[in-house]
Amino acid sequence: MNHCIVAIVGRPNVGKSALFNRLTGKARAIVDDQPGVTRDRNYGLAEWLGRKYMLVDTGGFEPDGSDNILNQIRDQAALAMQEADVILIVADGRQVLDRADRELAERLRGTGKPVLLAVNKIDNQELESEAHNFWSLGVGTPYPVSALHGRRVDELLDALIEVLPLSEELPDDEEDSQVKLAIVGRPNVGKSSLLNRILGETRVLVSDIPGTTRDSVSSFFEFQNRSFQILDTAGLRVRSRVEAGVEKYSVMRALRSIEECHAAVLMLDASVPLSEQDERIAGFIHEAGRACILAINKWDLIEKDQHTVDQYMKILRARLSFMEYAPSLTLSAKTGQRVNHLLEMAMQVDEQHKARIKTSLLNKALQDIIHKHPAPSRRGRVLKLKFLTQTGVRPPAFALFVNEARRMHFSYLRYVKNSLRAHFGFQGTPLIVMLREAKGARRD
Repeated sequence: MNHCIVAIVGRPNVGKSALFNRLTGKARAIVDDQPGVTRDRNYGLAEWLGRKYMLVDTGGFEPDGSDNILNQIRDQAALAMQEADVILIVADGRQVLDRADRELAERLRGTGKPVLLAVNKIDNQELESEAHNFWSLGVGTPYPVSALHGRRVDELLDALIEVLPLSEELPDDEEDSQVKLAIVGRPNVGKSSLLNRILGETRVLVSDIPGTTRDSVSSFFEFQNRSFQILDTAGLRVRSRVEAGVEKYSVMRALRSIEECHAAVLMLDASVPLSEQDERIAGFIHEAGRACILAINKWDLIEKDQHTVDQYMKILRARLSFMEYAPSLTLSAKTGQRVNHLLEMAMQVDEQHKARIKTSLLNKALQDIIHKHPAPSRRGRVLKLKFLTQTGVRPPAFALFVNEARRMHFSYLRYVKNSLRAHFGFQGTPLIVMLREAKGARRD
């Protein structure tokens, strides 16, 4: 199920990040508790009244500054406005309205998208009269809130849910009938070249139809008697001369495709060093619980010797240590080298992503896991693993019943996950193992 995007915009120091943290703090989707997972606090899943949405915290809108800075800020604001379904302006209720507030409101009025106005730092009832001044922005009702204390945030969220577009969810049988593949990555890594190569070589393109989201196009084709849907993320492409700050916000364009897909192909450019943005996008895929393939493009441009692959993979695995489950391959979208292998790999990880394991087999494996490496005792008290059952797919999720969840050390939980992979595969997909305390279990 794809999630709507809500962009938070406003001047610097008005409390955008505080509101972001307030809205995502208790609803952030935690897929893995493994240390070292790369996360970026500018993006997060939030939920209210059963509706989930993707929240994006943008940089401060400041019209004053050098031409270069002003251009970057305008590009960032344009990306936020273009990609979001709903735009949430945050203003400082303790400051008078200024030109930046008015200019931002004027820009947003022209988008035709729902706009909500949160007047922040209204920490008590005496300050609420200050919010009335913000009616003059012409973007609708000012909602007085305190992001720091959570005051009246629920009213803002109720209004947000009212304007969020409805998301469509396919029936399970239709959802599983095809491989939903997203090609994501930094600008200029070869995403469009790979898409064109795939569609050109398969020569069984069924149709190009507008996707469920505003700016994406879904391409349908068949490969080895399997139906594919590729989610086009051409929106990630920006000019190479754009500064890193603007490029960072182009990641917003990939969020929707990552949310919609079953498996993501993370395109990496072999001709340049791995970047923080590569890690950031990998973190989005991981946190969304999507299957992933690391596709190292432009391999034909690299001077190679017998150590080249090993050296590259060593660096790659060190930088993306939280995604050790993701298979990788080198390819050339330009020449078509190993592109068919990529599609075969996509089918494999898709099967792993939706795999279901019988409870009897899981608990037989659990006994083997315990036998090979019993849970360590602490101060004479022993963690006991009682029962294991699968609770979901995409990604595979499990409930592990124990006597005392607080005695589970992260390193032993990691051992359990790795052992499940050794028994059942799960190549290319993250795993969720949630601890549950068995009813009536003795706390030995």
